[in-house]
Amino acid sequence: MSEVLSIVLGGGKGTRLFPLTQARAKPAVPFGGKYRLVDIPISNCINAGLRRIYILTQFNSASLHLHLAQTYVFDTFTNGFVEILAAEQTFEHSGWYEGTADAVRKNFPHFRTQNPSYYLILSGDQLYRMDLQELLKKHKDSGAAITIACTTVNRESASQLGILKVDKNNRIVEFLEKPGPVKDISDFKLPQELQKGPREDVFLASMGIYVFNSRNMEDCLANELTDFGKEIIPQAINKLKVNAYIFDGYWEDIGTIRNFYEANLELTSLRPRFDFYDENRPIYTHIRNLSPSKMNFSNMNQSIAAEGCIITNASITNSIVGVRTIIESGSSLNGVVCMGADYYETEIQKQQNAEARVPNVGIGKGVIVKGAIIDKNACIGDGCRIGVDNINRSDGNYGHYHIVDGIVVIPKNAALYPGTVI
Repeated sequence: MSEVLSIVLGGGKGTRLFPLTQARAKPAVPFGGKYRLVDIPISNCINAGLRRIYILTQFNSASLHLHLAQTYVFDTFTNGFVEILAAEQTFEHSGWYEGTADAVRKNFPHFRTQNPSYYLILSGDQLYRMDLQELLKKHKDSGAAITIACTTVNRESASQLGILKVDKNNRIVEFLEKPGPVKDISDFKLPQELQKGPREDVFLASMGIYVFNSRNMEDCLANELTDFGKEIIPQAINKLKVNAYIFDGYWEDIGTIRNFYEANLELTSLRPRFDFYDENRPIYTHIRNLSPSKMNFSNMNQSIAAEGCIITNASITNSIVGVRTIIESGSSLNGVVCMGADYYETEIQKQQNAEARVPNVGIGKGVIVKGAIIDKNACIGDGCRIGVDNINRSDGNYGHYHIVDGIVVIPKNAALYPGTVI
């Protein structure tokens, strides 16, 4: 495993996840009540014994840097690390990362010092649990220069993904980026001998997870091409042996507000497709040493509450309640992703809030919220109604809240005064 260097691509501005990315990098977006998106790929690496991990990012990296520094501290005997490589000016280049491949290319001077035999490229905004040891073993045994992790999708989903055509030996012979809903791609169907029984999912989509032999990686990036999916991989298929690793587990790209919202709420189902309750392959995150959550005369149905919450006389259904969430008497949440808070307010702060007529952090008395995302440290005043009344609002920025993909999003640190109706 010391032969492998793992690289997590943090993405760009994260515009499709705005306003959740307004003050943080996309990998630092809170998920599942207590985690961050970046915890997923890092945990997959740690569970596979891969402990040399770089995170590449360039936008709003302060909160991401803090999270990594507080969470992933390895002992001095493992030679492991999790480090951020933000875009930097050097004598060779002075610009931002211009794409996924460009970000890797500009950091070769850092990577070469680790002398890896293999590079493992991962995405920082996907939800999955993969045995990366098996992926690496299949790559080594195949003799391929590059292995691409793939998942099976139906024709509708294939429209917006990179689709791969493989032969019966799993060798990739053609790549098609986002074919759209009209184009005939029937010749890209997965060969029958590779399908596991009759199923609708008959196309292979790239997961954006790659294994490169180190020398082949350097050769593939010895140019000015900027993106792996659109440029590097299609070019490599014509020159090198590129294999597909077919992953048949749960995988979700958390690329939009709608995907983010639905992936969170799917965790509250009776049998979620992604299971955080796996003791053998846990998902790691920052250990906060908070007290257990406290429920006072409340009703919670098919919901998740992270640690440190105080919930009083409330009704919560099909919702995520994040760390340190305070919910006051008479409030109701249905289909809500609430990220919680970074701190508890002191009595002095609450008194100052009262004097300034500002709501306390958390959800006040008699609040009703339905189908919304509430970012960290939001102050929801008494009697607010969010997503309940039939107000016809299109997507847009409405000042103290946003509507994205039809979902109300209350930004981080926002304040809704008592009686606000959205």
